[in-house]
Amino acid sequence: MKHFRFLVLAILLAGYASAMAVGLEVFDFSGNVDEHRYKHLIAELRCLVCQNQSLADSDAGLAHDLRREVWELMDQGKSDAQVTEYLVARYGDFVLYNPPVKPSTYILWYGPFALLAIGLLVLIHTLRRRSRQTESGFSAEEQERLQKILGTEKPDRD
Repeated sequence: MKHFRFLVLAILLAGYASAMAVGLEVFDFSGNVDEHRYKHLIAELRCLVCQNQSLADSDAGLAHDLRREVWELMDQGKSDAQVTEYLVARYGDFVLYNPPVKPSTYILWYGPFALLAIGLLVLIHTLRRRSRQTESGFSAEEQERLQKILGTEKPDRD
């Protein structure tokens, strides 16, 4: 009975392990494709479905397809730049984690700095306006008038 339990447990564990490995691709790196170069390239490309993950990190179906496509292009002898150019031509700059600086991406690169500068200008303007105001917020004439209305006018000491 002990051996039977052990056999059932071993079969269940083997099934679980094989189910976990279903999503992983197996590529042959003995040909034109250098494994280190491949892993570096897919780490620099964004998954189009997940958006916050690289192709290396994503388990989406499209990521599997794109990894296979990258591997096939590299197996054809294409350089990293050629593979990247092909994917950018097909999917746009969004596929890159580090998009190039060009007119269509200026807001992405310079927008945060512009918002920071605007915020600092508003803060400086507000602080200057506050420092110009008198302590009570009323001019001398307004304070005199307010004291007359409230009947708390100070007697003149001549």
